[in-house]
Amino acid sequence: MKNGFRLWNIRKWRTKMLRMLSMGRTFLLLVIGSFLFFVMLGLGGIAENKLNSSPVSSMKGFAGTLSSRFFMDMLGMEVPHLDKEKGASTFSGEKMTTFVFQMLTSVNPRDPKSLLANEMPGMGSNDPVLLRSAAGNQNMVPPEDFHLPPEAEDPNEKPAKTEPPKQTDQTPQTPAKEPEPGPKKEPGNTGTSKQEPKSPSKTETPPAANSGKKVVMIYHSHPREAYNPLLSKTSDNPSSTSPEKNVMLVGKYMADKLEKLGVGTVHSEKDYANTVNGYNYNFSYKYSRQTVKEAMAQNGGLDYLIDIHRDSQRHAKTTTVIDGKSFAQVFFIIGHENKNWRKNEAFANAIHERLEKAYPGISRGIWGKTSSQGNGEYNQSLSGNSILIEVGGIDSTNEELKRTAEVLGQIIADLYFETQNAEKASADKSGSAQKAGSVN
Repeated sequence: MKNGFRLWNIRKWRTKMLRMLSMGRTFLLLVIGSFLFFVMLGLGGIAENKLNSSPVSSMKGFAGTLSSRFFMDMLGMEVPHLDKEKGASTFSGEKMTTFVFQMLTSVNPRDPKSLLANEMPGMGSNDPVLLRSAAGNQNMVPPEDFHLPPEAEDPNEKPAKTEPPKQTDQTPQTPAKEPEPGPKKEPGNTGTSKQEPKSPSKTETPPAANSGKKVVMIYHSHPREAYNPLLSKTSDNPSSTSPEKNVMLVGKYMADKLEKLGVGTVHSEKDYANTVNGYNYNFSYKYSRQTVKEAMAQNGGLDYLIDIHRDSQRHAKTTTVIDGKSFAQVFFIIGHENKNWRKNEAFANAIHERLEKAYPGISRGIWGKTSSQGNGEYNQSLSGNSILIEVGGIDSTNEELKRTAEVLGQIIADLYFETQNAEKASADKSGSAQKAGSVN
């Protein structure tokens, strides 16, 4: 009996050991497999960044399309006393249903075109890529271009002969889109915020701080893009040669604000249809690129290059209300064809994030475009701080445009002076280190 018990006991422990070894082997295989999977995933990402010259795929990051409000609401679910702004939560039933449905099917229920884009070859590839979402565009509606030939823009002006230049650097714009039938408020796009509009940052910007040095250039590749209220008429594609009625007025407001804050600014008001022999609208960015390069040659400090346009959507989709005051909303456009687009996107995001914090609702997000939607490069290879901003829509009023232009001017000035202070601090630190070394 005793020997039999010992034999049975050994057999029992042997079975347990074999079972443990089997489980351990399985666990070890899972660990090794997971390790190899993530290593290969990382190597694949590195290879894509090195080999893929087109940044389109890398622009479609999941985290980049989520607003900072999403993460704040997520933290608020766990931190009871986290300060929350009043308003609809990101995790409301309607928003979550729309988000999950779009993530699983790539179809936006609020945009019927997205359903057709999945079925018609080439249609979806022409859509702008959302890089950064915004509180002012919760339905993720992309920017809309609507351009007519210059001959049809101003009937009082004699059209120039359109002979294309020998060298081209731009793909023609997409065909005009049908205008929206009447204003329709977009949920979350307009509303009244109970908090007072505040300065985008605490940085103090002393006037006349740069002693006349020009560091910012504001220009317009499509200078005739105008606004219906300034023209006192209604049009689906308002256009004007008057600097007081088109996007040049927005540039003037922004330039005046920057100069008042002590940031030297160059504002180009060139109307290429009048100044370029053989003008062709399709080469607008070729003309404006030459203007920018000439200005950079004359002003060695020019680094912030801002191309001001306007969107072609109606008032309901291009306006927000903060503390009872209307502001024109803005799109930030980044060109896919620029290999160093990440630097430009970082600069646009710096402005975008400050708008989200101080003036939530003004920004409609940062979007990437390829040459299929226009130029695709937008002169952004000239500087890492070169961006395209669409300010307002065809129905934006003078007051709305001025408020937004001055807000943008304030933010750009803050960013400039912060950079200057950082460079000065770095230089002072380096100088102190050199003095200490010489003493030793």
